[in-house]
Amino acid sequence: MRHILIAATAAAVLAGGAGGAVAAPVAPSHGQLRPLAGLSADRLLVADQVAAAKWGTDSPIDDPAREKEVLDAVAEQAEEAGASPGATVRIFRDQIEASKVVQRGLYRKWQADPSSAPTERPDLAKIRLEINRINGELVHAIADSATARTAPSCPGLLLARALATGHEKRLDGLHAVALTRALPSVCETAP
Repeated sequence: MRHILIAATAAAVLAGGAGGAVAAPVAPSHGQLRPLAGLSADRLLVADQVAAAKWGTDSPIDDPAREKEVLDAVAEQAEEAGASPGATVRIFRDQIEASKVVQRGLYRKWQADPSSAPTERPDLAKIRLEINRINGELVHAIADSATARTAPSCPGLLLARALATGHEKRLDGLHAVALTRALPSVCETAP
């Protein structure tokens, strides 16, 4: 799987990078997308704690009320930060779905091997404070990256940045897959 991601990254960077050089006078670097990929990965790593907090309780992985609360909050923050509330909400829908990928993956692992299940339940309210902090930083990263997110080279550069982030943060397969799920709405390029 990793070899496929590397090959896809290389192809996307070559295709996206070449298109960006022709279409934009100054092509954005993947460094402009670094905070988006990094904060997305950080948010996914916190999903482990969310799963541990919910494991063995009646708290479902899907929590529409909490999701609406998050989406409403980030839309408001986006407006204050000068970002598009619509784009921000789209990106955060992907973030939420990616978090569920991690939670479901951990549940499957813990069900298959109960000895790997968490033995302590973290406080979900405290975890949500950390998620809210990351969300706030992510909203600002979205606002600060509008030019990079609309550049024709965005998909290839974002894929390269995601791969680099996965390596830097030593993401395992589950979290690497979830990171790819967290990012599809970041780029706003025309097909």
